[in-house]
Parts: sequence; structure tokens; C-alpha cells
Amino acid sequence: MTIVHTKFFSGIVGAGIVAVALTLSACGDSDSESAPTASMSMAAGSSMSSPMMSSMTGTFTGMGGKNVSGTATVADGKLMLSDFHTDEGPDLHVYLTNGTDEAAVMAGKQISAIDLIKMSQTFPLDGIDAGMYHNVVIHCDKAKVVFGAAMLS
Repeated sequence: MTIVHTKFFSGIVGAGIVAVALTLSACGDSDSESAPTASMSMAAGSSMSSPMMSSMTGTFTGMGGKNVSGTATVADGKLMLSDFHTDEGPDLHVYLTNGTDEAAVMAGKQISAIDLIKMSQTFPLDGIDAGMYHNVVIHCDKAKVVFGAAMLS
């Protein structure tokens, strides 16, 4: 009788270990796993994770006759717009880019549509290495026009 209970218990423990291993390996493919990896890399002294951990800020200026003002801050895996104001446009989005022309926007990373009314907006940067980008751009996707940009430093 004891042997039967031991085999049964071993089977349950083995199945539990397999389930945990499968769950952990599935999590490893998700975007949410990149942040802990970056933290572990930082602890190990990797320079790759330092841009994600540091704060970058820039002040918006309008472009092409458009008015955009406020501050863009990238910190703690988020993009924050504060004291933000922009001229109206039919399809405005915020991008992380390496330049302010149309080609840079297309090569950049679209973050989200923006709210024309809210002066403070926060967008998650899940799975995005913001340290790879130097500008935050407000872009009208419908008209393919850059309204304004903030250079991050």
C-alpha cells in the first residue's frame, strides 16, 4: 500500500514540475519577460539595459507650421507627456524615432494614438527598448505629417 501511495505522489510531483516548466518556458517568449531580463542584465553590469533604466526627457517644438508643446519623459518603461498641447489633427499618434522626417517616423516605433484634450498622458513601453530612440514625434498618420517632436536626452 505504501508503494502505491509513493508512486502516486511521485507522479503528481512529476506532473507538477512539468506544468511549472511549461508555464515558465511559455512566459519566456512573452514581451513581459523582457523587463526582468533587463533588470538581471543590469545587475550583471550589462550596458544594454542601462537605457531602459535611465530617464530621458525632451521638450516638444512644433514643426511644419504646427504648434506642439510640452515635455516628453521616458522612464520606468513608460512614455509620459506632460503639459502637452498640440494643434488638432485627424489621426495623431506618438512615435519613438531616430529623426523627425517621414522616413524616420516610418522606421520608428508607433506607441499609441494621442488624446487631443489631455495635458498629461502616459503610455506603456512594454517590450520596447526606448534607449534605441532619440526623438518622440507627434505624427498625423492620415496626412503623413509630423506635427512636432521632442529630442530625448
